[in-house]
Amino acid sequence: MTALNAPTRRVATALALAAGAALTLSACGAGQISQTATQVAAINGNGGNVGQIALRNVHVIYPNSEEFSLEPGGKAALGFSIVNLDPYTADTLTGISTDFAAAATGADALTIPAGGSVVAGLPPAEAAEAQELVVDESPKPAGDEEEPDTSVPVAVELTGLKEGVRPGLTIPVTFTFAEAGDVTISVPVDAGPVLERHESDKSPVVAEGH
Repeated sequence: MTALNAPTRRVATALALAAGAALTLSACGAGQISQTATQVAAINGNGGNVGQIALRNVHVIYPNSEEFSLEPGGKAALGFSIVNLDPYTADTLTGISTDFAAAATGADALTIPAGGSVVAGLPPAEAAEAQELVVDESPKPAGDEEEPDTSVPVAVELTGLKEGVRPGLTIPVTFTFAEAGDVTISVPVDAGPVLERHESDKSPVVAEGH
């Protein structure tokens, strides 16, 4: 076998190093794309539509007091905004059910006024933002220049929680309406407050872009 001379060996070595670096960068970039393409913020609520009813920002609220707990047997508040897009006919929320809780209290016979909304467990700012997502879709009765504030605040709780109700996960929850019918939504469980990152001299250094 003919031995490679020095210049040829240097070229071959350089090509090998370049190929290795390209594979490393490609793998790093591929990992970032695959992760960010499927990431969804756990604290954001989900939504859905059925008939003239629009649900927005539906989520299990992370416990903020000793009264609530995500442990099996505990209870948690359910946050959502329901908007009735029909300007003439009211509808009624007759119940909420899920296999991940024994019952949903406060959700029986809730009337959603014509052109109005029902808000549960959301701060005023979040409730207003959720309603703004669908308010433009609602047809306006002829001659109405200003719409009254028809948001109805309620308190809805999931009691007797089962295994699987954990921060960052989702659970199927079914809303039943007298007129619009049923709609099942994959409801996320709040991930809780953002924890502060503590760094020390021993903390690893993570390069930007990785």
